[in-house]
Amino acid sequence: MVKFAFLHPDFKKGKHKMAGIMEEFMSSLGPEVSDQLSANLGIEKNAVQQMLPQIAPMILGGLKRQKDNYGGQERVDHILDKYGSTDVLDNIGDFFSSQVQNQSADPRLGGLLGDSGVQATNALSKQFNLDGSTAMKIIPMLAPIILGFLSKTRDQGGAGSKGIASILDRDGDGSILDDVAEMFLQGSSGRSRTGGGGLLGGLLGSLLGRRR
Repeated sequence: MVKFAFLHPDFKKGKHKMAGIMEEFMSSLGPEVSDQLSANLGIEKNAVQQMLPQIAPMILGGLKRQKDNYGGQERVDHILDKYGSTDVLDNIGDFFSSQVQNQSADPRLGGLLGDSGVQATNALSKQFNLDGSTAMKIIPMLAPIILGFLSKTRDQGGAGSKGIASILDRDGDGSILDDVAEMFLQGSSGRSRTGGGGLLGGLLGSLLGRRR
């Protein structure tokens, strides 16, 4: 079983909140998402368990870029309202089944990830030895689940509307997302890949508009 070491003692308040949201996602939905994506795409469950902690920070990075460049908190709410329906959380298996035959799946997520989504798809294909048509569906299938979970957290008052936007980055330099990504990857593999050519590599940095 993949374990996620989130509650690092040196976490500052903002980092702790973001890590807490992602920890809750992995503990509450991670097993079902892994089972259903594996069954619907014919990917080994262990591979899916490794993909989730690599893809989730990218979705957060896309939200942060949208927040910073296209309208702040209101932009985050717009994306969650449009693409983060909580209905998909009620039956993840049915949602995945409906998406398997989608021949127009776009890993750019309509601009949320941009070219980083395509690069991540190519990296997934190589890392897990997947054919291109299968790899192309992974991010579009997972993104609505992650966004739906963020919407649920917002609507239930766990983070609140302002909270989701603000904890994407407390100080504006992207460090919280970097740290969350690093902790995801340390938890899944026992070491960090953020600096060494894993899926994230420079992709999170490019999403946040920085060089690495």
